Amino acid sequence: MAEIKDPENTILLELKGGTVTIELLPDIAPKHAERMKELARAGAYDNVAFHRVIEGFMAQTGDVAHGNMEQDFNIRMAGTGGSDLPNLPAEFSNIPHDRGTLGAARSQNPNSANSQFFINFKDNHFLNRQYTVYGRVIGGMEHVDAIARGEPPAAPDRMISVKVAADA
Repeated sequence: MAEIKDPENTILLELKGGTVTIELLPDIAPKHAERMKELARAGAYDNVAFHRVIEGFMAQTGDVAHGNMEQDFNIRMAGTGGSDLPNLPAEFSNIPHDRGTLGAARSQNPNSANSQFFINFKDNHFLNRQYTVYGRVIGGMEHVDAIARGEPPAAPDRMISVKVAADA
């Protein structure tokens, strides 16, 4: 198990294979880190599908409006929504999109990130300074690697639960 240095800024993401421990980067992207904690604490991420999973690239999830596999789930809509909260301004930094980093998914507008995010399967430096990096996997990356692939996956995996470590 990963060593948790700051439980208030650590996310425990439960997948079918086990727990993924994510260290948030509030010093780099405070608004994005705070949004993830707010949605996790509200239970909004629980049962949300990984709707876009591209081999050798990344796994995307977090559509709290259309991605909950327990509430009127429609895979064709998953990936088109966000939360009821306002979109976030970009918080670009020099932190590279390395394997295991968490990036904020958004539309073409750099200030349109809301609830969706992706986890990089490999170093994707072409994304640097174009998508906000606000966390990194510090344990359980093997569970991320096991997520079903597809755009969308035929049988999508889900985030069973997402919690702030301080609350677990």
